[in-house]
Amino acid sequence: MEKTVRAHTNIALIKYWGKADSGLRLPLMSSLSMTIDKFYTDTKISDSTENQFWLNGVKQNGPSSNRVFSFLKILQSKFAVTGKLKVESYNHVPTAAGLASSSSAFAALAGAFCVHYGINLSPVELSRLARLGSGSASRSIYGGFAIWQKGNDDESSYAYALDEKPDVDLQLLVVELNNRQKDLSSTQGMKQAQTSPFFMPWIARNQIELEQMINAIKANDFSTIGSLAELNACEMHAVNLTAQPGFTYFEPATIKAIKLVADLRRLGIECYFTIDAGPNIKILSQLKNVKDITNRFVSEFHNVNIINASFGPGISCLN
Repeated sequence: MEKTVRAHTNIALIKYWGKADSGLRLPLMSSLSMTIDKFYTDTKISDSTENQFWLNGVKQNGPSSNRVFSFLKILQSKFAVTGKLKVESYNHVPTAAGLASSSSAFAALAGAFCVHYGINLSPVELSRLARLGSGSASRSIYGGFAIWQKGNDDESSYAYALDEKPDVDLQLLVVELNNRQKDLSSTQGMKQAQTSPFFMPWIARNQIELEQMINAIKANDFSTIGSLAELNACEMHAVNLTAQPGFTYFEPATIKAIKLVADLRRLGIECYFTIDAGPNIKILSQLKNVKDITNRFVSEFHNVNIINASFGPGISCLN
């Protein structure tokens, strides 16, 4: 029986937004993420008479299937293996809604490929492999906090664990304002963002902000972790807005949620937001404030889905 591989999604606190090499998915900046427990992808691969991709029990065709098998073809070539494959994935993440579904999806896919062909790799080697499918997937090999160093080629661009079992009072409230698929893909957004006059100044700050975040994590400094994450997210969306032409993933509810976070801080309930390529907001909080924040958001947004996440583990085999 083929083994199922599970990888958890990660949320970048210091963002990756822009490729130096699209083919190898080399980033223009290093990034730092938090792997979370509530969102994950389970994937298994078995031999087949034809290539098949099943997602959540439904056979897929078109772009999603093409992307999966383009990735697998690269891996087969890299390891000189062959064969038609059946890929079965269950994605416990809203897909393409700015909730990092590809990070867990391609990390699990890379892991399942190695399990299927009996390929033993170190976490760093597996991270490099996952990166070829989705840049953020490189970080989902690890639990807790992970850093993806940008590097300058295939060998040097990989993620590594900063702290897989952090002793930090940090909760991540995922506020699902909209779970429909976004109109502008992350790949398109990254490319367009580079036309902003503020893109290169933001890149120039990357190492400074990364080092500040590392120091804050090591010091268990929640306030600095939160404020840096919020600043970095604002910088990312500022370059989107000032691109030529400008664009945004925000919706009216996103702006309302941002303002609510600021209002809560003014009331003495410390929390911070981060937002990726989608309308949904993630709130960094300490455990003592989770209930108050949740209640306030529920009262302001009708039928909103709020998921309280904490640190998740690294990639693993389930059977």
